[in-house]
Amino acid sequence: GGATAAFQTLQMPFQMMNMPIVTSQYWNIVYGREEGQAALDAEGLQTMRTLARNMAYLLKATEGKKRPEAEPRQWTHFIH
Repeated sequence: GGATAAFQTLQMPFQMMNMPIVTSQYWNIVYGREEGQAALDAEGLQTMRTLARNMAYLLKATEGKKRPEAEPRQWTHFIH
């Protein structure tokens, strides 16, 4: 966690291509250094469960549906 600029950079191409992004409640990370420690990260596990529920919801909500048709792209040229 803490690398918000890197996270934003990773997400931007998906947003620019009109792709849905599944959200959660915090960073999608479970922490643990030694074997079995990740199972003790209650907040991380809750975050992952929230992510899984949201992903299942999005998949069910869009199942069998076509994406909306996009408008023709309008390009702006800043040289006038």
